Amino acid sequence: MAERVVKLPDVGEGIAEAELVEWHVKVGDVVREDAVLGAVMTDKATVEIPSPAEGRVIWLAGSVGDVLAIGSDFVRLEVDGKSAPATEAVKLASSAASASAKKSDHAASAPRVPASDPPNARRTQPSAALLRHASDRPLAAPAVRLRAREAGVDLRQIRGTGPAGRVTHDDLDAHFARGGIGTTATSYPAQTAVTDIKIVGLRRKIAEKMSIASSRIPHITYIEEVDVTALEDLRAKLNSQKQPGRPKLTLLPFLMRAMVRAITGLPHLNAHFDDEAGIVHQHAGVHIGIATQTPTGLVVPVVRHAEARDLWNCAAEVARIAEAARNGSATRDELTGSTITITSLGALGGLATTPIINHPEVAIVGVNRIAIRPHWDGAVFVPRQMMNLSSSFDHRVIDGFDAAQFVQRIKTQLETPAMIFIDA
Repeated sequence: MAERVVKLPDVGEGIAEAELVEWHVKVGDVVREDAVLGAVMTDKATVEIPSPAEGRVIWLAGSVGDVLAIGSDFVRLEVDGKSAPATEAVKLASSAASASAKKSDHAASAPRVPASDPPNARRTQPSAALLRHASDRPLAAPAVRLRAREAGVDLRQIRGTGPAGRVTHDDLDAHFARGGIGTTATSYPAQTAVTDIKIVGLRRKIAEKMSIASSRIPHITYIEEVDVTALEDLRAKLNSQKQPGRPKLTLLPFLMRAMVRAITGLPHLNAHFDDEAGIVHQHAGVHIGIATQTPTGLVVPVVRHAEARDLWNCAAEVARIAEAARNGSATRDELTGSTITITSLGALGGLATTPIINHPEVAIVGVNRIAIRPHWDGAVFVPRQMMNLSSSFDHRVIDGFDAAQFVQRIKTQLETPAMIFIDA
């Protein structure tokens, strides 16, 4: 038998280290060639590390959440034959893997609790005079019982100091003095457990990016109400008459086309700001990030060149990349390169939000919930389908006037949706 060392391979140009996000094996496991040993995450993607040979795992390089240097030992295997250097084969996983909790190690070190005990059960047997069985009737005078009943106190939970454990008025007074509250046999139990969850993998990347955006970008948020009654009527009609092969239209494709037209007059909103160099990189192509919730966290797949797509093409591409992000098949290129972002919680969107800019972009458009509200038409109140747009801007490079202009141009097109189809 010989030992074979599997090195952490080069997982991307210019990357010197990667975070360990998941182990697929444990010490003692026998693995086949090409079986996945574990997964590491970089800023761009998750990489699964396969085994270069069949063997038994005898050593692992750390715990989930550890940061490992490229080229360092990753796994050691006991194999047949002569020792050989590890084969650095990798398989790209296109979305972040969830960090696996090391429950078995934790459970092994924790004291064993009988199945009948509740999670927070004490290990000492309480005094019979302190806690009685639910069927036991505590000893107490009628006046004490009446006083306890009026205060909502369960006498079974009070230690009686009188003869044979009798509960007295003094015992009630002491209970109240200790801050005791009324309890009954049907009261809800207090929960005191604390669960520690290590922030690793995609969740840590999200936290780091949000911290950078919040600390480095002075946000200005502009909220505007939009009447989408006509737009919703048009969307319903188009969906009812859609041709075979065409996707169902949601609000997003209309918003994307409105944003493209608004950017035409305000191109500096479609940009990246390199604050260290003091340079705004203004992009001609409109690459719209679509904030998407996945089982592993929030990711932003990108619809590239929205300026060159029509309504249905935008809808098809949004559906495709969102599904790829959710099922883990999105590529690195599909998850990077956005120049402006849309964030929407759909029916959970609330009345208004304060979205955080997707650094290093300078603008983000937030979509809130559509609701029927009374709207004054100049003579009477009429029911209209209304929605708020909550948009944030990098105030270092975007003035409030330009931010307002941008949102108003989007509002005008959404309220008069025929303008979206007119080239002007």
